[in-house]
Amino acid sequence: MDDHRIPEPFHAGELRAQQLAGGGPAGAPIRSQMPDQHRQFFPLLPFVCVAVADAAGWPIATLLHGEPGFASSPAPRQLRIAALPEPGDPAAPHLRRGADIGILGIDLGTRRRNRENGVVAQADREGVLADVHQSFGNCPKYIRVRRLVPVERERSGVEAFGAELPPDAVRLIAACETMFVASASGGAAQDQARGLDISHRGGEAGFLRLGGNVLTVPDYPGNRYFNTLGNLLLEPRAALVMVDFASGDILQLQGRAEIAWQDAASADARAERAWTFSIARGWLRRAAFPLREEKVHP
Repeated sequence: MDDHRIPEPFHAGELRAQQLAGGGPAGAPIRSQMPDQHRQFFPLLPFVCVAVADAAGWPIATLLHGEPGFASSPAPRQLRIAALPEPGDPAAPHLRRGADIGILGIDLGTRRRNRENGVVAQADREGVLADVHQSFGNCPKYIRVRRLVPVERERSGVEAFGAELPPDAVRLIAACETMFVASASGGAAQDQARGLDISHRGGEAGFLRLGGNVLTVPDYPGNRYFNTLGNLLLEPRAALVMVDFASGDILQLQGRAEIAWQDAASADARAERAWTFSIARGWLRRAAFPLREEKVHP
């Protein structure tokens, strides 16, 4: 029975990353279309994570949000998002027809997450329709459980900056437990394995270590696909997005990554290796996330 698995789903960078890490996965259920469980999952979500690229090819990571149902799958090879980046979001000018797109659906309450990579088939004032080229799930490891509820916020603008981070961005990074990274395969990858990807990274507050404008990210054991690290081997430019769930501030960063394959990242005993992210520029969009964390009392 055909379950639409892609026979050779990994590009050269991912295969090289698997080799450097000592081996890849035992199996890789990466499909050319969305299975029913993915199609039923996305309409439950109040936000999705999206990767696009700017005119110079730099990835941008952003978050799109709406009432549950704003993300839906009209057909197994399609995912519709009835939302667009807001004014001031650096992704806004670049989410258009023909653009590569990476999409992560994640439920922080249940720790479930599914990834979809493809191309924007349609973009208009109502949102975007993506043609799905790759569809796969991820395990719930390292996802900080949060119950998110809608909240009205009074937005207070966007602060753009270069390599030097403003104090509020430094504080947000220090407290961060949930981050998303956008990466690209670059021009070397071909067919269904190429394109953009966005993935979750998580840990306790302080798992991201900032020194000047360089962020060190531990790499914990996972599914051994090495989609992100494989992309970074081919294209070191990447992007991050993280949220202050109390204030609603969204921090978006662009920079260049370098992987320390032989470094056991001694500051974090669980990490198998680490990678650094040299910040080139960023944006702090204040009170831009319309969900807040509701504390659950025992």
